[in-house]
Amino acid sequence: MPPVLLPPAAERPQDLRVGAPAWREAALAASRRAQQLTERSGLEAVGMWQPADTGRDPHLARHLSRAAHMEPWRFRVEMLKGGGTVERPPPGEGVTLWRGKTKPPAWRARLPLPLHRDARALQTAEVVLAHARGARLTAARLGRAQGQINAQLQRVLRMREGCDRRLGEVRKGLLINEQSTRLRSFRHASEKIPDRVDSTLKWEKEELKAMKRKVEVDMEKTETLLKTLATCRDMLGFYCQERLQAAELMNQPLDKVLEQAGRHSWVDLSRAPTPRTQGLKTPPPDPVGAYTPDCATALFEAKRLLMESKEALAELERGSSGLDEQQRQIGNRVNNTLLQKMRETLELKERINMTLGLMRGTIHRCTKFSQEMYVTCGIIKGPMLKTHMEAREKLDRPLVRMYQKHVGTQLPEATRLAQGTDQLHQHNMLMEKNLKELLATRDKLAGCLGAKEMGYQIDHSVVRLRRRQQNPHVGYEQAQQLVHH
Repeated sequence: MPPVLLPPAAERPQDLRVGAPAWREAALAASRRAQQLTERSGLEAVGMWQPADTGRDPHLARHLSRAAHMEPWRFRVEMLKGGGTVERPPPGEGVTLWRGKTKPPAWRARLPLPLHRDARALQTAEVVLAHARGARLTAARLGRAQGQINAQLQRVLRMREGCDRRLGEVRKGLLINEQSTRLRSFRHASEKIPDRVDSTLKWEKEELKAMKRKVEVDMEKTETLLKTLATCRDMLGFYCQERLQAAELMNQPLDKVLEQAGRHSWVDLSRAPTPRTQGLKTPPPDPVGAYTPDCATALFEAKRLLMESKEALAELERGSSGLDEQQRQIGNRVNNTLLQKMRETLELKERINMTLGLMRGTIHRCTKFSQEMYVTCGIIKGPMLKTHMEAREKLDRPLVRMYQKHVGTQLPEATRLAQGTDQLHQHNMLMEKNLKELLATRDKLAGCLGAKEMGYQIDHSVVRLRRRQQNPHVGYEQAQQLVHH
């Protein structure tokens, strides 16, 4: 049957349409509205599951638009160095379909899925776990900083103990100086003439007082450092315990947390950075997060205190490095001065002792000679009674009376006897005066010898006392007890 050829629309008569134009337009409008609703509903339904960056070009056909939209999903062929090829998925997020050689981007639903409750629960768990991890990391950092502050606190405490021991040695030196001065005050008045030993003791006292003031200033510095470091340690411990409340159910060591973070310390500046890992940077402070501004302030304060305390410890070590040697040299100088004074005293003692020996022999000889002169004077004077006189001793014997009958023939015997007796008497008086002076000088030298002996013994006792109490095993309390005793 041959096909029926219809005439063109222009050739068809318009009057062949039976329906009214309004009726036909209403039907066509209803059809267009239904088609638009269908397309819009389909687009809205599919749009709930399309990727976030999905957009179709309205000027392209649907099949061409779909092909252009799926073109970035396909694998790319790359040339290798050896001449071969390899297909690799495009970069970015998405699900790789190796069989279909495509990688669609990640889809994001705009409506809740059936697993919405589980997804929200997992999201909440992730938020909680992230906060717990941050709190645990912050707690680990705070704990490590607390440990470093505690170690620095122990170093400062050891330095304070050293300063305390040094202060005790200086105070003991002052006690020894006071006791030495007090012992030397028991010397004889003739030995209390100011000498180099007294000036050396005064110099030692002034030097020890200056050292005491310096050590007391160091003690004040260490006390201030101890209080500041203890306050910082307690603050770090409080914040650490506060952060651990959010991570107490997670059984993981804090050192392991720091190792995973790639940072062994955020405070210690002396440690070299770990070369094998690139450590995490310090997060910015968050008032509602795990790393709060208070924690940041505490860590910054700990870092500042570590630097300041290291500088202060180095300065204290430099300032106190030579105090012990200086005090030892001062004590040795005083002891050497006392020993030199003892040697000089011993030399004077020997000289005075020799002088006393010579004076003793001189006194004995003078006493014997004086006694002989008194006997001679008595012999010259003659006997006490005239009846005891011999005839040749009498001045009125016949020979003398016979010769002295004339005036010009007077004999000088009586005058010469009187002159000799008077001369002997004057000589005996002079001998007695010399003997008295010799005896007085001997007594004075004996007293001086005793004073020298006492001064020598006192200086010896002072040197012995100083050497015994300057022993490092003798403490300040023992020296104080000896002084009171």
